[in-house]
Amino acid sequence: MISRVDVLKRLVRTMICILAFELTRMLSYFTIFIQYAFLLAAGRPSEQLRDFGNRLSTYAYRLLRYAMLNDNRRPFPFSDLPAENECERQSSNIDFS
Repeated sequence: MISRVDVLKRLVRTMICILAFELTRMLSYFTIFIQYAFLLAAGRPSEQLRDFGNRLSTYAYRLLRYAMLNDNRRPFPFSDLPAENECERQSSNIDFS
């Protein structure tokens, strides 16, 4: 049987994850706009921003999985941020058509 105390602990952690997700969402928008500004100015995407965006999207995914009770692995700030090797590979070719 699941104890109510354990459920409440997870609920508190989930609320923190929801706040982290909202901050991540806003940071994602900012990253997207900066990436397009860089793309328009330099004529190519910033690889550092692509790497950061890839890690950020992996982190957002983990937050949602934990909040929706689909994963027991606690996301940051309860554990480390996703490492580069834990993220899905980036597309090597970007299609603008």
